[in-house]
Amino acid sequence: MSTEHRYVAGSSWLNLLATLGHAYGEVSIERLANVDALREWLDHERLTPAAPVTEADVAEVRAFRETLRPLVLAVLDGRTPEVAPLQVWLDADEPLTAVVRDGRPAAAPPSTLAAALARLARQTVEQLPDAPLRACADDECRLAYLDPGGRRRWCSPETCGVKARVRAHRARARVSPPAPA
Repeated sequence: MSTEHRYVAGSSWLNLLATLGHAYGEVSIERLANVDALREWLDHERLTPAAPVTEADVAEVRAFRETLRPLVLAVLDGRTPEVAPLQVWLDADEPLTAVVRDGRPAAAPPSTLAAALARLARQTVEQLPDAPLRACADDECRLAYLDPGGRRRWCSPETCGVKARVRAHRARARVSPPAPA
């Protein structure tokens, strides 16, 4: 089981959910195990705050992630989500400042981790109403991801898709009668 970060969900707020792998399996994989793992994830998502990241920040990001999970599950299940818990993070939002990064316009880094989480919360409430959201067909994964084309079955064909095809092949091999000699 890999503890490497996965960036297959199509949006930063959904990629945050992927930091807890196999969330619905017997043994989950915590990919935000320490400050270094959090910093790596924040760097990739271009959310690294100006203030140094601490162990307390790791716990805060995990708490935010677990606020997003029931919201996303409610949407996937067709239930009305509870949005009030997001307000704590939305209240820490700060105005965006434009900068040039790699020759293109971009948002300046957030000043604090709270501001970074506020950006994710804002992204969630802005994208979720119209998001083509699906859940990975792998029962152990069930990662929510964006599926604009409406054709994907797995969050990642290279990981969950391959595992599912291998399991199906093995199941067919167990029930198939031996080939005639």
